[in-house]
Amino acid sequence: MAWQLRCRGPAGQATLSGLGGDTTVAALQALLADKTGVPAERQEVLSGFPPKPLPLSDGDATISSIGIANGDTLTVRQSAAAAAASPPPPPVAAPAPAPAPPAPVPAAAPVAAAAPGAAAATAAAVAGGDFEAYNGFDHMDEDAALAAAIAASMQDAGPAPSAAPPAAAAAAAAAPAAPAAAAHRAPPPPAARAPGPAPTAVALRDGSAVTRRIIASDNSCLFNAVGYVMEGTRSKAAELRRVIAAAVAGDPFTYNEGFLGQDNEAYCRWIQQPDKWGGAIELSILAVHYGREVAAYDIQTKRCDVYGQGNGYTERAMVIYDGLHYDALALSAFEGAPEHLDVTLLQIGSAQEAAASEGAARLVAACHDARQFTDVANFALRCGVCQIGLKGEKEAAEHAKATGHTRFSEY
Repeated sequence: MAWQLRCRGPAGQATLSGLGGDTTVAALQALLADKTGVPAERQEVLSGFPPKPLPLSDGDATISSIGIANGDTLTVRQSAAAAAASPPPPPVAAPAPAPAPPAPVPAAAPVAAAAPGAAAATAAAVAGGDFEAYNGFDHMDEDAALAAAIAASMQDAGPAPSAAPPAAAAAAAAAPAAPAAAAHRAPPPPAARAPGPAPTAVALRDGSAVTRRIIASDNSCLFNAVGYVMEGTRSKAAELRRVIAAAVAGDPFTYNEGFLGQDNEAYCRWIQQPDKWGGAIELSILAVHYGREVAAYDIQTKRCDVYGQGNGYTERAMVIYDGLHYDALALSAFEGAPEHLDVTLLQIGSAQEAAASEGAARLVAACHDARQFTDVANFALRCGVCQIGLKGEKEAAEHAKATGHTRFSEY
């Protein structure tokens, strides 16, 4: 029987037919290149629960030998090494003000990521399309872990992205709405809309361009996206995790067990693990740490939520997410300009900042129209074991818990 696989790439979704367990890795990559537009030598292919990179070094190996099975969904990204041919020098930016003295994040800071242990909040966030805000599965209960694993398994391949927990409702009400707050999610686009290619840059009138800078999918994309826009490096994750842990440890009143979903000390240990994902709590802390606003653009809802707003900061940086993954946004000198010419820190209220914000909104709208986001609450799934049809991560999670089946594909 011929295999059928599903793939997601920068140009959207596609079905791969006529394959078999003895198909070679090289043949699969050639087909993926044709379907996604990502050359074989630049591909990073992910699969599984949660999605992990597949070994592609041996082109003669069979796809069954590397863990692919009939009905699987593959995520194809352009590798970070290919996206950046050389290590990026620091982006050009206006002189920054003197760093603000360390201070705990106020309770009214824009906070939206639910604590990793809160099952209901996790389900709301996944329904809203932002799974990455929930930082992994270790502290979730069984229901939440199943839902999160299924959502992650179906992640979109766009280069990538929280619901306000009940404990944080008062804080969230006093701040801009969280990026993925389920209550504010727009209805899903019509199912008939076909995915298409999305731009990675939008030109501005002066010839510059708002450009999406790809961050590796290594469980630290939020931290490295912030590191890029703030300091011009994609290798700040470990340091920024420590910064967040210190801020949380220094304010146990705000960051209590009800807010975090686990006790303060446990969270501080947990967030420093390299496989834990960041979300709105972490963005709000990093905005205070750098003394700059962070504008987070959500492709699914086309919202922009600004962390650190109202704190009197004079500069703003921008990031973008597709519901599962964060990338950096930069103002490049022109379309295709090298990264060392990037401007990532914008003077708030300046003509440059206004133009960049307008360009970012257009880029997000184009990505939205091309369906470059993951709506895990409404996609149609089929169980690869018993072939039953399911709608969204909630039904899939319930089915997985009841049957033990954990292989799903979209249809």
